[in-house]
Amino acid sequence: MEELKLSEILLEMVAMPLVAFIVGLFLVLMMRRVKAKIERRIGPPFFQPLYDIMKLYNKETQVSHGYMHDVAIMLLLGGYIASEIFLPVPHMHGLAVQGDLLTLMYLLMVPMLGMALGVGQCANPNASIGISRALSSMLAYDIPFVIVVAGAAIMYGTTNLVEIVEIQQTTEWGLFSMPILALAGLMSMHAMLGKEPFEIYVAPSEIATGPMVEMNGKYMGALFVMQCFQLYTIGALYTVLFLGGGVAWLTFLPKIFLVIFIPVAITNLYGRYRTDDAIRWLWKYPTGIALIGLAVVMFK
Repeated sequence: MEELKLSEILLEMVAMPLVAFIVGLFLVLMMRRVKAKIERRIGPPFFQPLYDIMKLYNKETQVSHGYMHDVAIMLLLGGYIASEIFLPVPHMHGLAVQGDLLTLMYLLMVPMLGMALGVGQCANPNASIGISRALSSMLAYDIPFVIVVAGAAIMYGTTNLVEIVEIQQTTEWGLFSMPILALAGLMSMHAMLGKEPFEIYVAPSEIATGPMVEMNGKYMGALFVMQCFQLYTIGALYTVLFLGGGVAWLTFLPKIFLVIFIPVAITNLYGRYRTDDAIRWLWKYPTGIALIGLAVVMFK
């Protein structure tokens, strides 16, 4: 029985990142289609995200800045791939029972830190400026996110994500039991996606795409793959915390797409914030709302 259980866990550890990547491709497609509609364009064809990744991986990579530049790519992808096996989904729990929400939070910080290590190996000032802004943004959105996670853990009485899903399935969704924290979580996760108005560390028209300026060929392909994992992970995490998770994929996937659709639909409505404006906004509104939600949960 133990060998059978171990084999099932190993199978889930392989299947969960694969499912995340496939769903992430559709999330990227949705993101591009929504943006195209807002800008009154037709948008990309159905398989365009996959074509882009294949094209970049088939290109010859001409630039490398040493071993750390290569290790950074492994950290970028490894952080999100490891996150998937701690994020319970319908019929697959992976290591979510052994790990918890705190483990997942640490893993979500790895990709940005990996990018910082890789970009630090190059002498391009655009890349250095971009990564300094990225780390400042990470500090800004992590504070309200940590408060939201703390409030959710207090409300549910556990940090185990499997138990959190079970509690919501038997009582009510976190969206209804702690709506203030749910709102703060959605606002902070918007910033985690790095979409307008929080894309200052990319800023194509200002610093030539920032940290990605030294990434070409397979390196850029890895960033595209990372984006697929990022969209799925953030959408799935919010769904697990506040939307009851899912007992079936037919109910789980629409929630993920809805969570990602909300920030994507409003990205073109606001101009890009400067770094100080982004930090000020995140520490003022999401953090303030999260603190109110935390106080409500603690005295409930």
